Amino acid sequence: MAGSCLPILGAVLIAPVLPGIQDHFAATPGADALVPVALTIPALALALLAPFAGVLIDRLGRHRLLVGATVAYAFVGTAPLWLDSLGAIVASRALVGVTEAVIMTCCTTLIGDYWSGRTRDRYLALQTMCAAVSATAFFAIGGAVGSAGWRAPFWAYAVSLLLAPLMATVLRPAPKAAAAATAAADAPAEPAEPGGGEERPFPWRRLAPTCGLTVFGAVVFYTVPVETSYLLDDLGVTAPAVIGAATALASAATVAGAAGFARFTARAQRFLPQVLALCAAGFVLMAVTGRAPLLVAGAVVNCLGTGVLLPLLLTRAMALLDHADRGRGTGLWTAAFFLGEFVCPLVLLAAAALVGSLAAAVGVLATATALVALGIHLKDRRPVPAAV
Repeated sequence: MAGSCLPILGAVLIAPVLPGIQDHFAATPGADALVPVALTIPALALALLAPFAGVLIDRLGRHRLLVGATVAYAFVGTAPLWLDSLGAIVASRALVGVTEAVIMTCCTTLIGDYWSGRTRDRYLALQTMCAAVSATAFFAIGGAVGSAGWRAPFWAYAVSLLLAPLMATVLRPAPKAAAAATAAADAPAEPAEPGGGEERPFPWRRLAPTCGLTVFGAVVFYTVPVETSYLLDDLGVTAPAVIGAATALASAATVAGAAGFARFTARAQRFLPQVLALCAAGFVLMAVTGRAPLLVAGAVVNCLGTGVLLPLLLTRAMALLDHADRGRGTGLWTAAFFLGEFVCPLVLLAAAALVGSLAAAVGVLATATALVALGIHLKDRRPVPAAV
């Protein structure tokens, strides 16, 4: 769980000190573009490299790669403490994304190796809860430590040096026989391949729809944390304390949604359309209201849904993977999720330019979410053709 929080630290920790970085490198050509990129490029690197990390994990093993990437994370994460070039800082942030791709994929893959069925689903829900809580905590830490200077928050990346020895000594690689047994217990029945002993091919066709849905789900998931402050600002709410409280309340709703998922994991998949409909309802309230309390209420409703949505999509993908391809499959799912995180503000910015305001863009996203929910509902109701 602690390892799974490290990519969240990379995504939000320096957000409060971006203006300070901007001021320090004001004379650097292109600083207006490069400073925001320094925040977002780890997510892009993670999205691009997670599938390759998954291939390495399946070939080289989860445990050693996890420990090595966690150590490397500290060195590349703290590099801006000594770098004086904005370009070099952006490059170091890209390397943070490389290490995060390995860490996140290893942690999620090990959850799949260690546990199966409802126990595994509960741990995946706990992973979502920890990510939501850590995002709020890291944002607050970044703001508090940032008062000592824009470089100060980068010291926090050294925390991974405390985690790496624990990962090396406490965690153990799952025995292959046990991991294979968990896969056999969860995997859906497959038709026998001609030739008997041939290895089952990687389930590209079954995993692709879930990964595509995950990209969209990540856009839904990140809209509230990314855009709530701007929506409140449009309503005249500019006090950082108020905005922080609103974001924290929405984050608490995400945790509550993930906790609810853990209670009904056995029946969760059938409720995917209803979960998306709940997210859409929250977006509608955020889009149409002109009052800050109702906007926050809409954010809370949406986050209750996204707290269920994230572990639901992850368990949906895990159920399609056996031990031999779990690393690669988890890497693809992780890439899809962080790709959605990266494009989320870009999608809403483009939509706002087309429809005239950010609130209207959220309304467009509400419509899209409702249509996706309806499509999944109709697909689930479609009768299965009888076997010939």
